[in-house]
Amino acid sequence: MTKTWRKLSFMLVAALLVGACGTGGEESADGGETDGGGGQETVKAAWIYPSPRNDGGWSTAHDQGRLAVEEKFGDQVETTFIESVSEEPGAATRAIEGLARKGYDIIFTASFGFMDPTLEVAKKYPDIYFEHCSGFKTADNMSNYFGAMEEAKYLSGIAAADATQNGLMGKVVSFPIPEIVRLTNAFLLGAQSVNPDVRMKTLFTNSFFDPPAEKAAAESLIDAGADVLTQDVDSPATGQVAEPAGAKWVGYNSDASEVAPDAWLTAPIWNWAIYYEDRIQAVLDGSWESQSYYGDLSDGIVGLAPFGDSVSQETIDKIKEVEEQIKNDEFDVFDGPIKDQAGEIVVPEGETPTLEELLSMDYFVEGMEGKLPAS
Repeated sequence: MTKTWRKLSFMLVAALLVGACGTGGEESADGGETDGGGGQETVKAAWIYPSPRNDGGWSTAHDQGRLAVEEKFGDQVETTFIESVSEEPGAATRAIEGLARKGYDIIFTASFGFMDPTLEVAKKYPDIYFEHCSGFKTADNMSNYFGAMEEAKYLSGIAAADATQNGLMGKVVSFPIPEIVRLTNAFLLGAQSVNPDVRMKTLFTNSFFDPPAEKAAAESLIDAGADVLTQDVDSPATGQVAEPAGAKWVGYNSDASEVAPDAWLTAPIWNWAIYYEDRIQAVLDGSWESQSYYGDLSDGIVGLAPFGDSVSQETIDKIKEVEEQIKNDEFDVFDGPIKDQAGEIVVPEGETPTLEELLSMDYFVEGMEGKLPAS
């Protein structure tokens, strides 16, 4: 499946799921539908983060996008943010509605757990635009946005494979949900493209942001023999464990190289400014429309942080070669054949999973040690 078709498939899946959830068009206060209307001279924009904005990971990446908006638009935009908002529905709803009541024109909610609260508030405020990150539901005044982070994860796996001495990597993982399973598999597949015998252990924290739990998991992985660590959690605690242990580290979400410079290899990162600047401009010129966005390496929404000093030029050249193949639609990170942990073919040779299959991935690939917990 080409990336173009995968993007179209993503929009179709979102539309079908929205229809099934009954999230049809909302009428504005004067009885008309919210459709972008005319432009405006200034925009009040707000962001809601699930962790501290200086977490060194997920929320930091989103806040960098907010700051880029301020720099680009100057006096045309007024921004604010609320950090460390619980994903519990009541807490998230109160935070979102509080911003709506203050008259913000567009509100970005940056966590999967904020999806239903965002939709709930969007229905009550049809004249405000809402943008939800990583979910699938939409309404006339609510979009969703995410990206093919599996592409950047695969590339970072190449760096990890060239760094491991004993062939055992460890990953600190948040939740056993399809998104995280997909990204974990992509990382290992990237590593196995260099060395098919590479293995990986995973430990779940059941939280996106819990530095003490992340630290404990990373220490356990080091004790188990892993000499390269990576993560799908938000803080740099994993790197802080890798550095004194003499292990290498692939971060996530943001460039956190300064935290553990000797351990640092690279990190799959988000460049949210690309999306946020576009959506603010759409409000300014009156062209905002509800959409489902799924960006990729070609868009620039996902990519890699700068490489650490220990990453050889040979490895960097190898990564860049594969990156160009992905961008040119010559290669997909989940091209078959792929086997699961039991050695069974899950993606036959010559086939590539559909987006629907990627969004519901519920198996670990061959080479992963440990069972996948029930989500």
